[in-house]
Amino acid sequence: MGRRLQKLKKIRIHHEGTNILIGGFLILLILNSAVYYFLGCNPIFYIILAISIVLYSLVVNFFRCPIRVFEQASERIVVAPADGKIVVIEEVDEHEYFHDRRLMVSIFMSVLNVHANWYPVDGTVMKVEHHNGKFLKAWLPKASTENERSTIVIKTPEGVEVLARQIAGAMARRIVTYAEVGEECFIDEHMGFIKFGSRVDVYLPIGTEVCVAMGQKTTGNQTILAKLK
Repeated sequence: MGRRLQKLKKIRIHHEGTNILIGGFLILLILNSAVYYFLGCNPIFYIILAISIVLYSLVVNFFRCPIRVFEQASERIVVAPADGKIVVIEEVDEHEYFHDRRLMVSIFMSVLNVHANWYPVDGTVMKVEHHNGKFLKAWLPKASTENERSTIVIKTPEGVEVLARQIAGAMARRIVTYAEVGEECFIDEHMGFIKFGSRVDVYLPIGTEVCVAMGQKTTGNQTILAKLK
């Protein structure tokens, strides 16, 4: 019982979901009250009530925001910026900032994953840019360059630049980015939030030691993605 309570204390609801949860609760409350008023304790009322509880629980689950601390030394470490699954580990040409060859590691987030995003490295924010675009399925390769996305470039204390890209998916319609150019950022801090299904790409220098495998599940701010040289 003690462990369970301790775990619950480490979970909170992200502030990005406050208005949606309040609005959704009021709409469902009015809907179910109206059904009860006109039908009483009819089987239809119980069916609608059950569906409402399930839907609302899914939305609450989506906006949960675990409190996590990376308890290892962070020097030259690249930490997973999101919960999800590794869907890409490959060398690609990055055309928006580096204009050269980079190692890309991509994490796909389903609607069941935590959607808060953490900074993958300690450092200074060098660039933040939002790009409007399409809403293709997030696991498609062209989603990295054609979907709505936000690009954040961070220079580590060692002078290595790491690019993190938040990408909207087929269901995502809003990317929130907290990073601001010139500010210092740290592992354990939130980089942003993506609403409803999405992906985060991390671009690293060629030769970086990758510490994850294809299909591996990641935990944001906990799983070590790579080690910089």
